[in-house]
Amino acid sequence: MRTIAEINDKISRQCAAVLTVDELKARVVEVGVTQTAKEVDVITTGTFEPMESSGAIINLGHTDPPIKIRQCWLDGVLAYSGFGAVDLYLGATQVPEDGEESRERGGGHVIQDLIAGKTVQLRAIGQVTDCYPRASFDTTITRDTINQFYLYNPRNLYQNFIVGVNGGDRPLFTYLGPLQPRLSNGVYSNTGAISPLLNDPDLQLIGIGSRIFLGGGVGYVSWEGTQHFPLQKRLPNRTPVGPSATLALIGDAKQMNARWVRACYFKNYGPSLMLGVGVPLPVLHEEVVAKCAVQDKDIVAPVVDFSIPRRVRPTFGLVSYAQLKTGRITIEGKAVRVAPLASIYLSRQVALELKQWIENGQFTLTEPVSVIPMDRTFVPQDSWGQRIPLD
Repeated sequence: MRTIAEINDKISRQCAAVLTVDELKARVVEVGVTQTAKEVDVITTGTFEPMESSGAIINLGHTDPPIKIRQCWLDGVLAYSGFGAVDLYLGATQVPEDGEESRERGGGHVIQDLIAGKTVQLRAIGQVTDCYPRASFDTTITRDTINQFYLYNPRNLYQNFIVGVNGGDRPLFTYLGPLQPRLSNGVYSNTGAISPLLNDPDLQLIGIGSRIFLGGGVGYVSWEGTQHFPLQKRLPNRTPVGPSATLALIGDAKQMNARWVRACYFKNYGPSLMLGVGVPLPVLHEEVVAKCAVQDKDIVAPVVDFSIPRRVRPTFGLVSYAQLKTGRITIEGKAVRVAPLASIYLSRQVALELKQWIENGQFTLTEPVSVIPMDRTFVPQDSWGQRIPLD
């Protein structure tokens, strides 16, 4: 029906028809898939959720005399410095090293502060060489006093995930937040039918080089994400029944907005980063709309018991996102309160803001330069021939 070039021409003339994924689903209910596909050029999707496999590349610029940094702390948080002399990688989940009182802060908080234009303390120790004679360096930096500052996130945008519960007898503090004992609560992280990758389940529209909304700025899909597992079992509608595809993302943090890049902290677990990501889906043919018409009742996630400290944990079966979004599910005859880790409201706001960018001619689409592999297996790590105690 359309090409990306034709859609971009309409965007440049500010006459492209753009719907958020919520609006698209409602329109399909009204007039059907075929008519909706004739009307719409672009569908915008979005999510705002913790994405702990995120971080920032920072180039400080050379000092005088020069320093070859081999240890570096930003506001007390250790940054990786094992490559270029003044290049750093700051992980979102890195914790500070300056005492008990700072534990509810980490790399994500430093990234958020830099994006917000705040001042950050830097302390560096160098490896003294003939060309890098300086042994140490202390200063303050902002996003305007450094060279490159961009997010490079090895794993974002999980295509579906799990529901965490706790069937044990003590509270558990997890990457999903606190899970109360005896199935007293449950937490799910994916936004269901509005989540970007669940609306393109076979990644036919999203590939390496796809332009996206990342943290309030423009970003790109740079590769498959770590733990990318597209071979997960799938329903007939092609949505996976658990964690599946992931993407690696990149974007200029100097363009980003702290509204869409927010640090967070999980009690007794550690820091992370809430990130707004929006993905535009071009309506190239009718099948795009058919896939995006998927509803919460048609997507499921496994309910996983975190009280079993193993890589493969028992589950209480599958539950639909329609059930999850009622706020209660039933496990073995017991009603269990559930809540999303992602902000469904802000996820919708990401899709809406991206829609406005496209309608205003500020954001055009890109042709992927390569497809995301859909044949990756998931390889666990085991210690062969060794007995590893659980305690």
